[in-house]
Amino acid sequence: PIQIHSHYTTGLAGQSYLKGIEAGADIVDCAISPFAMATSQPCTETMVAALKGTPYDTGIDLEALNAVAQFFIPVREKALESGLLDAKVMGVDVNALIYQLPGGMISNMVSQLKQANMLDRYQEVLKEVPQVRADLGYPPLVTPTSQIVGTQAVFNVMMGRYVQCTKETKALVKGEYGRASVPISDEIKQLIIGDEPTINCRPADLIEPQMAKFREEIKEYTQQEEDVLSYAIFPQVALDFFKWRKEQQENKV
Repeated sequence: PIQIHSHYTTGLAGQSYLKGIEAGADIVDCAISPFAMATSQPCTETMVAALKGTPYDTGIDLEALNAVAQFFIPVREKALESGLLDAKVMGVDVNALIYQLPGGMISNMVSQLKQANMLDRYQEVLKEVPQVRADLGYPPLVTPTSQIVGTQAVFNVMMGRYVQCTKETKALVKGEYGRASVPISDEIKQLIIGDEPTINCRPADLIEPQMAKFREEIKEYTQQEEDVLSYAIFPQVALDFFKWRKEQQENKV
């Protein structure tokens, strides 16, 4: 199945979903209305209503969805009061169109600025993002490189341009994430990694084969080949899950 996931930051996700559905998409990610739109996903109820009576009718009961929404309205209010949700990211932000920022990237930047008590410099960070992206060779603004660019932009505004760099920014400049779309200038390299060597080959070629090692490390928890892959990518999270799964299965016996 083809699944579409988008954020509503620019106000265009609903239209994108409809065109995607018409083009053959099978699944669209939505959120219940109290937590929908803005940097979240399009509203579930709205999409259900928009598709009603069309060849793509979901058959989902709007009244049932409304009951779910009513339950979460006070939860949303508490989240806003506590600061867990920030009103700054709860609306459409055209800056995402101007600066080409993904919704998740914006919400992370706002969180970082709040923690540093520098939310008043939000616009400066937005303007810094395209410059950082250009400096780093135009990495795609998707996870993880979007977060690398966004965090470095925050650091640049807070402390000065490349005065402090994250280890991920350094890794990106070294070539650990692959070759940059556009060569990174020697000046930027000097600012970020100094005289440290860069990788000029496929980064994965420098890693020794590890699958046999991973299989051995989790052999008591392995139930399927995918378990080994999960452990290779997310070692601690996967191991915690495998232990929990084993415990649940043993308790059922």
